[in-house]
Amino acid sequence: MGVPRQGARRRGVPLSRPPAPPGPTARGTEIPTAEARQWLDAQIGQERWSLRLTATAGLIAGLLVIPQAGLIAFILDRAIGDGIAPAALGGAFAGLAAVMIARALLGWVRETLGQAAALRIQGRLRDHCYDHLARLGPVRLADRPAGELAAAVVEQIEAVGAYYARYRPQRLIAVLVPVGILLATLTQDWLAALILLFAAPLIPLFMMLIGFGAEQISQAQQATLARLGGHFLDRLQGLTTLRLHNAEHRVVAEVRRAADGYRVGTMKVLRVAFLSAAVLEFFSAVAIALLAIYIGFGLLGFLTWRPATDLTLFSGLFILLMAPDFFQPIRQLAQHYHDRAGALGAAQVLLPWLHRPAPPLNPSRPSRPAGPGVRVRFDHVGVRFDGGTRIALDDLSLVIEPGERLVLVGPSGAGKSTILHLLAGFVEPDRGAVSIDGTAPDPARQVAWVGQRPYLFPATLADNIRLAALAAPPEAVAAAAKAAGVMGFATSLPHGLDTPIGERGFGLSGGEAQRVALARAALKQAPLWLLDEPTAGLDAETEAEVIAALMQAAPTGATILIASHHPPLRAWADRVVEVRDGRVVADRRSTR
Repeated sequence: MGVPRQGARRRGVPLSRPPAPPGPTARGTEIPTAEARQWLDAQIGQERWSLRLTATAGLIAGLLVIPQAGLIAFILDRAIGDGIAPAALGGAFAGLAAVMIARALLGWVRETLGQAAALRIQGRLRDHCYDHLARLGPVRLADRPAGELAAAVVEQIEAVGAYYARYRPQRLIAVLVPVGILLATLTQDWLAALILLFAAPLIPLFMMLIGFGAEQISQAQQATLARLGGHFLDRLQGLTTLRLHNAEHRVVAEVRRAADGYRVGTMKVLRVAFLSAAVLEFFSAVAIALLAIYIGFGLLGFLTWRPATDLTLFSGLFILLMAPDFFQPIRQLAQHYHDRAGALGAAQVLLPWLHRPAPPLNPSRPSRPAGPGVRVRFDHVGVRFDGGTRIALDDLSLVIEPGERLVLVGPSGAGKSTILHLLAGFVEPDRGAVSIDGTAPDPARQVAWVGQRPYLFPATLADNIRLAALAAPPEAVAAAAKAAGVMGFATSLPHGLDTPIGERGFGLSGGEAQRVALARAALKQAPLWLLDEPTAGLDAETEAEVIAALMQAAPTGATILIASHHPPLRAWADRVVEVRDGRVVADRRSTR
């Protein structure tokens, strides 16, 4: 039975090479911070009002500290200064309780609304990323390790949530709450308000100075995380080959070094975060201490100039109780500034591949019923890769008639797979035209694809076959499985088609995995079948079984295009077309 090939090297990356050094993006394409910020803000969309309500709830909760401090100061002033019994201040206590409950409820509303809006933004962003990945296809993403893309879609999108839920609402709160407290302080003592006014700019100033460094470190760390995920997944996928060549110890050391580098970078981020927090706490503590000294000396009579002589127990307590909350929104903004840095770093990882041009989605067309094949035409088609430096197809012209079985042959790199990729929608021609029945290809409805190493998900056999038509009834799945020869081995499994298999088809041989892929194609009932080396790596007996399954599974009259070097497939075909250097050099019809 055939054995699926495992690769310890991917895309020409040697085993001994560690992940690339940290940089602003996973591929070295630097995205300006302003562009990343604009992109993050553009994702808000219809959640703008939810975020405004979040900020409004936080703003009201912050401003309620003014009546809260006033009620506390009033109670203490009456109880201490006037000697009134606490029982006589029931109304003030009730008002204080109401304010505290309102602040708690508004805090809950703010957190709930912010998190809900952030989750909806993340959901839409994740859908957009999945859609863009699907439209780019495997060929356009061939230079990006799968682990890096997985980390981008999962980790990086998760990193932007706190930016929307906390940082953006806190910006408004950090401006308006201190202004409100400053005005309330001004009604009691203009000098105390002046102290707060002079201390307030110092915190944002130092926050900016330290935040710039934290932002750069955090952005580099996000890119390192994406590379580390890709590096680790690539080594896991090549584990079989690594063990066969006794190279696992060297790779373990590489992964350890890469992980240790990420640990060092994380500690740098934490050091900057703790430093910024310490600086902010220091300046806010100094400002509150100056205010307390001024109010204390004024109440004790050590200051004989106005406005210190006008201070009362009520006004002094009122100002002191509000002072910590004057700095609290700014301190919270400093904490959430790291959420902003993380979101910008995530955006700079996501944007390079989101900016890659992808073909537009085809307009909705009615589903084509199963029936005769289609006519495929390549008219002077040219395709170039690597920025136009490598020619894949060069002025290729080819016509495939409906119902024809055609095998493409030629040396590796001749352009066989590119021809299949054009029809599958993975790439687009740089010049010339490709048509199916005279119109642009519609791969989603016209094409069934069977690759060299079909990907099988950790699910049941039936679920893997049903990927071609998610709404297909069990009877249709069973019929496709029977046509493709899957039932030949499924009947010996514990639960038949409902037997679960492992990641990448673990538990099945290479030939069995190919028959599952043929069953997918049979279930789709597409008029055009594309097969890329469907029998590669299989022994002669298994190859014969796969060819027999192909002959039985393909709909009657379907057009079949196969890229293969194997003589049994060439003997089965109606035509054999040889491709060399991106051109058709021979076109022979079968004599059988």
